[in-house]
Amino acid sequence: MLLLNPGPVTLTERVRNSLLQTDLCHRESEFFDLQEEARTRLVDLYGLDADEWQAVLMTGSGTAAVESMTAALVPQNGKLLVVENGVYGERISQIATQYGIAHESLKHDWMQAPDLAKIAERLDADKAFTHVAVIHHETTTGRLNDLQALGALCRERGLRLLVDGVSSFGAEAIDFADASLDAVAATANKCLHGVPGASFVLVRRAALAQAASRTYYLDLGRLARLQDQRNTPFTPSVHAYYALVEALRELADEGGWQARHARYAALAEQARAGLAERGIGSVLPPEQSSVVLRAYRLPDGVAYPQLHDALKARGFVIYAGQGGLSAELFRISTMGNIHAADIDRLLQGFSELTR
Repeated sequence: MLLLNPGPVTLTERVRNSLLQTDLCHRESEFFDLQEEARTRLVDLYGLDADEWQAVLMTGSGTAAVESMTAALVPQNGKLLVVENGVYGERISQIATQYGIAHESLKHDWMQAPDLAKIAERLDADKAFTHVAVIHHETTTGRLNDLQALGALCRERGLRLLVDGVSSFGAEAIDFADASLDAVAATANKCLHGVPGASFVLVRRAALAQAASRTYYLDLGRLARLQDQRNTPFTPSVHAYYALVEALRELADEGGWQARHARYAALAEQARAGLAERGIGSVLPPEQSSVVLRAYRLPDGVAYPQLHDALKARGFVIYAGQGGLSAELFRISTMGNIHAADIDRLLQGFSELTR
């Protein structure tokens, strides 16, 4: 079964076999060697300076990393503007509400790109704002939000930017040199091709030095301090760390995130063009979309459950639209151990369904 959903992904045999390695006690040096390799490779992936940036690992899904980042990096006297144009932007607002973090949400239609003029207007109207949070790849629609433009707004106002990179890290460009960027939260089981259970935050050490402590298990500051000391506060998902390290090794062998971007882009365009030939249109144009996942209009007269079940019978798992979009669209991701021949077979399945 090939997973075309936005995580978890279809694993390579190399990563799957890494799960069969010896059991490790998380208080032994062998585990800390594993943890340190993961942290080092994550910092190196985008060529970051380890004196300036730190990779902080945690056990949990990508949402755990987003929650940890949000709870720690907006100070007690800070205020957060959450840019929402999909489900995952709304999730950050819900996290901020749960922790009692002062915030406002700038809501957009889910089909809409962030309105930079409205964001600037809102920031200028309230000087209490200290931070802005945004989703990089909003998988609700497959839109890739413009981090560079938003970073420019933050730099002009001396604000700090927090990024949910859960569905983009490892395959899309992220400008870590942007002086406004404080942190990117991400996970092992999407573009990195690991397994669920390990996530992380790439965070500036300067931001960590001022981190708040609102949460216990996901306390980013404590996790960072202990990991720098080759330690860990709790029992981590050891085998998920095995898979993360092997996935990062495999990614490096393949040419890094740039090579993965190119691979995804080719597969995404193959799928887009093939579906267009079959009368199935994209929700967003390619230039506004991530290479990781794209959304498509449901074929005329075909409901999503029918499409899902027919493709699953042919060996493919696709994904529904979220919320009110479930009756309008479906989504296809090209993450994981997927190749051009697989997309050809997928398109043949669509031909059989829509003829």
